[in-house]
Amino acid sequence: MAEKDKKVPENVEGPWFVDSECSACQLCTSTAPENFKMTEDESSAYVFKQPSSPEEEDACKEAADDCPEGAIGSP
Repeated sequence: MAEKDKKVPENVEGPWFVDSECSACQLCTSTAPENFKMTEDESSAYVFKQPSSPEEEDACKEAADDCPEGAIGSP
């Protein structure tokens, strides 16, 4: 389970976040590309936009459920 005190600094403010346990597998960026990006050095994913529609919320939930490291935090 993702920990708020381990958020990567690139996350935008809001309930969804990626923590430092991210293994940079890029699963979330392919599952929810409207909300997740990789850092410039591709060492971690981060939330660049909080979900703003039911479809985006569902995609983020799917990304969190599928994250092999449990690095995606959600509301």
